[in-house]
Amino acid sequence: MDIVATLDDMGKPAWITLMVLAFIIFWPLGLAILFYLFWSGRMGCGKRRDWGKADLKRWSHYAPTRGTGNRAFDEYRQETLRRLEDEADEFRSFLERLREAKDKAEFDQFMTERKKGSDAGPGAVPSTT
Repeated sequence: MDIVATLDDMGKPAWITLMVLAFIIFWPLGLAILFYLFWSGRMGCGKRRDWGKADLKRWSHYAPTRGTGNRAFDEYRQETLRRLEDEADEFRSFLERLREAKDKAEFDQFMTERKKGSDAGPGAVPSTT
C-alpha cells in the first residue's frame, strides 16, 4: 500500500497522529489502527519485530545514494555499510543458534523428566521440582 509506505517513511509520529485522528473521527477505526500497529511491529514491540534488512532499508534513505564528491569518504562509507550488514547477518545467525540451543535444552530437560516419571511406575506422577 502506498499510504502505509508513506507513513512508514514519516515514522512513528505519523502513525500516532493518524491513530489519534481516527479515534476522534470514528473510534473503531482508531482501535483497528492501534491493533494493526502492534500486530505489524511498527511500534517496535511484540514478537513480530525482526531487526533485519527492512530496518537497514528504512535507514538507508538517510545516507546519500550519490557520491559526496570525496572519493576516499565514499569508499570508507561503502566499506563501513558492507561491514555493518555482515555483522548484522552474523548476529542474526548467532541469535538463531542461541534459540535453537535453548529449545534443545528445554526439550532434553522435558525428556529427562518424562523418563524419570516412567521409571517410577505406571501410576507415578512426574515431579515438577
